[in-house]
Amino acid sequence: MNALRRSTSSALTRRTFLICAALALLTFALYSRVLHYPFITYDDRLYVSENPHVLTGLNWSNFVWAFTTWHTGNWHPLTWLSLMLDAQLFGNSAGGFHLTNVLLHTANAVLLFLILRQFTGSQWRSAFVAALFALHPVHVESVAWISERKDVLSAFLFLLALGAYGRYARQPTPTRYASVALFFVFGLLAKSMLVTLPFLLLLLDLWPLDRMVGTSRRDVRGRRSAPSLPVRRLLLEKLPLFIIAAAFSVATFLAQRSAGSTMPMTIFPLRARLANALLAYEHYLGKLFWPRDLTLPYPFSRSINAFELCWAAVLLAGLSFVAIKAARQRGYLFTGWFWFVGMLVPMIGIVQVGPQAMADRYMYLPAIGIFIAITWGIADATSTVPKYLRAGFASAVLFVLGALCFGQLAYWKNSETLFRHTLALHPGEI
Repeated sequence: MNALRRSTSSALTRRTFLICAALALLTFALYSRVLHYPFITYDDRLYVSENPHVLTGLNWSNFVWAFTTWHTGNWHPLTWLSLMLDAQLFGNSAGGFHLTNVLLHTANAVLLFLILRQFTGSQWRSAFVAALFALHPVHVESVAWISERKDVLSAFLFLLALGAYGRYARQPTPTRYASVALFFVFGLLAKSMLVTLPFLLLLLDLWPLDRMVGTSRRDVRGRRSAPSLPVRRLLLEKLPLFIIAAAFSVATFLAQRSAGSTMPMTIFPLRARLANALLAYEHYLGKLFWPRDLTLPYPFSRSINAFELCWAAVLLAGLSFVAIKAARQRGYLFTGWFWFVGMLVPMIGIVQVGPQAMADRYMYLPAIGIFIAITWGIADATSTVPKYLRAGFASAVLFVLGALCFGQLAYWKNSETLFRHTLALHPGEI
């Protein structure tokens, strides 16, 4: 019996390694074309190509500058330090900065697979979610745009925080909790959008970690992944993380206001912001299921169709109702949907930063929630379908997404190509 268990464990380890290797090779190969792309004129000059602090590399004065500047309307010292390190290693060559972005995105795909497998025990479902994350064209902006180093770097640290939380949930200790808080702080130092992490950890307590009193689900191996606790105890447990999130939220708001990035109510009234937020949720969902006309940027429209606004409100309310009703029996729907909704809140435009209505880069982490809900939902609904048919369908989906991603990358080969594409999609609005 022990020999059989060791053999099974060894086979699982080999399979896990092969999946990680395949994910890494596929992701890197797909994005490798950007290694020959130059800087673009939109923000890359501010972040790298005309930024003397970054181009002179890592030194004490630049280190101090990274932690004290609100340049570009953000406070993200870890992002500045990572760009300085690239300049130290690669000089002012855009290819080196692109390489780091691609490597981080590749690492994020592998980490996502390993973390979902750790949380759920489901290898192939986790692999499919990670492949969707790696290949979906909506993520091209975060990877191909050097200025979005903060996206891929903060996501890497976010995923490390999730992995640390999984270990803490299995065996809570002060040291393990400290590791969660440390990765959280590092992630916030790369990009403040991670302020929703404590809320997300509560969702993971419901599913798949099954830490809430009153739940009785098991993972695919039939085991409970952690002891159950009352909701009040789980909230108190996250209190230090909520305090950290609040502090970084204040710092971010001050940084954006100091740079004049926050739009006044006289330009973007609250009513228009709320309407745009509703429509943005609908449009983000649309881009995930039908990824066409992806562009930089999406202009803020002042004339909003009332019918479309009502449809967006009904859609969001309906999906939220379904997710809430399914919370006990299909927790992946609840966690996946509110992962998507909750992580978008800081960028949805209630506090309007910049003139854009939405941005593909804002979907880098929120999209994972939809990928989880769809993957687990379809897998459960088709559990009686032969495996070869399910594998064929999954392969076809990934092939199509990979082809669309490859095509979207072509628009980023230089500034002229990128903005000609934008003007073709939004004539007279840019």
